[in-house]
Amino acid sequence: MGIWRIGADVLVCSRFTVSPLAQTMAALTALHKGRADPGRQAWLREHLPAYRDRLAGDRVEELLVWAALRPRWLADFMITPPRDDDRTFHDELRRVSETPAEVAAADLATAIGAPLPPELRVPDLPGRAAALLEWIWTHTVLPEWPRLRRVFEADIVSRTGRLSTGGWAAALDGMRPGLRWLGDGRLQINTYDNPPRDIPANARLSFIPVTTAHGWVTWDLPDRYAVIYPCTGLLADAPTSPAPPVAVSALIGPARADILTRLSEPRSTTQLVALTGQSLGSVGGHLKILLAAHLIHRRRSGRSVLYYRSPLGDRLLKPE
Repeated sequence: MGIWRIGADVLVCSRFTVSPLAQTMAALTALHKGRADPGRQAWLREHLPAYRDRLAGDRVEELLVWAALRPRWLADFMITPPRDDDRTFHDELRRVSETPAEVAAADLATAIGAPLPPELRVPDLPGRAAALLEWIWTHTVLPEWPRLRRVFEADIVSRTGRLSTGGWAAALDGMRPGLRWLGDGRLQINTYDNPPRDIPANARLSFIPVTTAHGWVTWDLPDRYAVIYPCTGLLADAPTSPAPPVAVSALIGPARADILTRLSEPRSTTQLVALTGQSLGSVGGHLKILLAAHLIHRRRSGRSVLYYRSPLGDRLLKPE
């Protein structure tokens, strides 16, 4: 199995963070496969035709995506861990475009396990990759980025809360298939039969949520590593909910009424952030008030806390 051996200093300095480039790569992967995870079907239907039209008119881009996105390997130069001073998508994208052409070609050859097709032996390969990623970002990610960022940040708060109470085993529990904390400084990153990798003592390790079912790992040797994992707030389609009664909105406020309406079935705080578009702090505050008013209940399910309407909440929304 694939194991990273990680020292205590690396763990202390590790961080959960958001990466626009990682989400862009997740979007590209979904478009390339032509399938999306639960909760992303409408997004896929909206953007897949334009994506296919773009690649149909550019043989280099078509082969680039084929070579870069392999079943068990991604071309390293297209997705590296974010740096501490990155502030925007273009901060991360710049490293893609500035990759030496020979490095990009070597990464793609490693990914496909064979020499590059003649069409990919072009000097501006990194620039072509960056242009495609920028198109994916602009057309398919940026329009929903404010909402996605709130959902990712809510997931990070949940994970770091588990870390503070249950350690790394709790924080990484259920993060992605094949990944688990083994203890004694050993992180299993997948079930592949690869030799263990010793992470340098000065390395920075990041954990990054995205909209994908499986995730991946990436690095920028020798000292930056990242685990890309599925965000738990996006595991279910967002069904349409009826608008709360006007009288209820006037009584408890429209934001709390919206949350109450959506709790006909149990949902986590992270899912409510995704569904309502409200911030994590706002959702948490509204849940606290709804709990105090006995309009909702909560229960634990594994590592998550789920909220759902109480009989009193049901009667408030459906008065007889």
